[in-house]
Amino acid sequence: MRVSRLVIVPIMAAALALVVAGCSTTTSTPTTSATSASEAPKGTFNSGNAAYDAIINGGAVADAATVDANAWAKAVKAAGVLKVGGTHTSQLFSLLDPATGKDTGFDAGLSQLLARYIIGDAKTEVTQIQTSTREEVLTSHSVNVVFATYSITPARMEKINFAGPYYTVQAGILVQASNDTIKGVEDLAGKKVATQATSTGVSLLATVAPEAIVQELPDQASCVNALQQGQVDAYVIDQSLLLNAMVGNNDFKLVGGPIGPVDSYGIGVAKDTDAKAFIDAWLQKIMDDGTWLKLWKATVQERTGTDHIPSPPAINSANNG
Repeated sequence: MRVSRLVIVPIMAAALALVVAGCSTTTSTPTTSATSASEAPKGTFNSGNAAYDAIINGGAVADAATVDANAWAKAVKAAGVLKVGGTHTSQLFSLLDPATGKDTGFDAGLSQLLARYIIGDAKTEVTQIQTSTREEVLTSHSVNVVFATYSITPARMEKINFAGPYYTVQAGILVQASNDTIKGVEDLAGKKVATQATSTGVSLLATVAPEAIVQELPDQASCVNALQQGQVDAYVIDQSLLLNAMVGNNDFKLVGGPIGPVDSYGIGVAKDTDAKAFIDAWLQKIMDDGTWLKLWKATVQERTGTDHIPSPPAINSANNG
């Protein structure tokens, strides 16, 4: 959305349990070949978190034939770095440590594992993006992939492709801890409600709270700051991002239950490449060999304390095939 362990109160663990449920059904993807952990080159990634680093540096490495068979992966390997559109501010998914210059989190870790799979080491170059610039950085080829809690939607699929999905969530409502007025979606009428511009929160609010006064802000930090400063009454977005805002912060609380349809997070790639097939096959591999779950436990579980164990969603289960 990984670091000393932070434990959340039971209501947060319960809320996360509603968020992370996924589909365990598998689907067919291209086959891949990779070196075994003992044969793979030693990784050099160092975030200062030994458990996290062991997962990244122990990730599979594709053999030369697998990389050479895919033009996109071959170009990434030749460049020696995976260019990632992402964020540095998400506690659960991608958080930058200024001391080490490394991002850690579930999204960050997946991008690092993908880089290791292609290049042989977790070499990434992260460009901070906003919700409004995600398609642009892909269509312009400024980055190779976008890992940014990126919801798969038909409108976005007109411009880009999505590998995955790799995670599923629903939306929720975050308010100040002292707010006793808003208890659910029905209480948002006439209230100032923040959501991220061009996110699925915009269309969701138009459907479930048409009388809310929606404030479309550029990113997670802007929405959280607006709520903290009392500029808005609530913040509506994927519950994973709301829980992210609550880690180590007693100023907020979740109200009501999950709202709206299940949201599927995908890995954004340009349409004019063969990246999707390669990444789908790699995702299936790390889901099958347990790496996906190990990373989730070292990031989301470690930082929230939840005991709910999710199953990864099926590849192309968001009609993104």
